[in-house]
Amino acid sequence: MTVALTNLLGLDLKGLEGFFIEIGEKPFRARQLLQWIHQYRVTDFDQMSNLSKSLREKLTQIAEIRVPELLHEHISTDGTRKWIIKMDGDNSIETVFIPENGRGTLCVSSQVGCALTCTFCSTGQQGFNRNLSAAEIIAQLWIANEALGKDPKGNRMVTNVVMMGMGEPLTNYNNVISAMNLMRDDLAYGISWRRLTLSTSGVVPMIDRLKEDCHVSLAISLHAANDKLRSEIIPLNDKYPIAELLAACKRYVTGEQLRRHITVEYVMLAGINDSEQDARDLIRILKGLPNKINLIPFNPFPGTDYQCSSRNVIIRFKEQLIAAGLVATVRKTRGDDIVAACGQLAGEVQDKTRRTKRFAEQEVVFVQ
Repeated sequence: MTVALTNLLGLDLKGLEGFFIEIGEKPFRARQLLQWIHQYRVTDFDQMSNLSKSLREKLTQIAEIRVPELLHEHISTDGTRKWIIKMDGDNSIETVFIPENGRGTLCVSSQVGCALTCTFCSTGQQGFNRNLSAAEIIAQLWIANEALGKDPKGNRMVTNVVMMGMGEPLTNYNNVISAMNLMRDDLAYGISWRRLTLSTSGVVPMIDRLKEDCHVSLAISLHAANDKLRSEIIPLNDKYPIAELLAACKRYVTGEQLRRHITVEYVMLAGINDSEQDARDLIRILKGLPNKINLIPFNPFPGTDYQCSSRNVIIRFKEQLIAAGLVATVRKTRGDDIVAACGQLAGEVQDKTRRTKRFAEQEVVFVQ
């Protein structure tokens, strides 16, 4: 009988220490493995020169370092790169790298598809297949570093990671936490909490857990300032309305996390959420919350009825927020020529929720 090999790619330091103790080895070996896997990107145990020959042979028999297959790379005229990565079956996910002056941001996916049905997001229309494992999440950073190499000074090209790709990270909590622990570990990627951001549509109980379990920056997909409208575009709002979500955000930035602020993401939809009254409502509900508002021009995808607010409307909206003392910026659209902009990621999803059929039948269903 063939014994399944343990994939070590997604184990953080604690997980690797437990693995080595279980096989009768010293836990300090975990620190060596982390560096080989994530800093040197070595997947062959025989090449790990500071491990004994007997340990290398043992690892070969019981473990592996398995990285998903990279199917395609698309490069935008603005330098943005999108990688399509093969999952099991006919599924695939998408990961995007956005280069900017002095930094490079990687947008990482956490699920194959998404169980939330946010109407402005292409991923939300694809349906949901499954959660990604910690190995499949961290593999996206592994693959990006392998593909990009280093800059002329020898530094990694990826300096920032945002959990804003396909899926809702907080509904795949344990795997996302393990992957983010690896991203932060100095023996792996050494990414500061200020440069690691998790974006959520508002899974309130998990925001409270996140504060205790993993020190990272938080972004919320708000997109509306009243419950009626937000529930129309983000059905999760029916379960966790705006007041509950913002209360959780305030808890997140209190106590030892006082230096944190919340990034508020707000997609600009023409005639939907971009009026002067919408701006006034947004100013009112964000009072007292340390925040930075990121206004996102809507990026179209096939089948959507939404249109992006005009440039003049977006600027007026931004200036209204700034005049009220808020910090507001307009996100620059990147990678739209390769369908890699915010809200456009789709991949290939074999929908286990049968949502595609439901949408075709004009039924609106929220999958918890």
